Amino acid sequence: MKLIVTLERDETGMIVAECPAIPGCVSQGKTEEESLANIREAIRASMEARAANGMPLTVATREVEVAL
Repeated sequence: MKLIVTLERDETGMIVAECPAIPGCVSQGKTEEESLANIREAIRASMEARAANGMPLTVATREVEVAL
């Protein structure tokens, strides 16, 4: 399964990774590679927990265009 993740450096220099399709699924790492590895692990754990609780694995996400 392919999912979109966001990467953003926080004020301490850590790279925070988040999966918008799974509410609350966030991780971090010192490098982009570490952040991506950690968010993959968080995604697996979140999906297992959601499945065990009868919840949908993900929520719908859409890309929208916004005029600036």
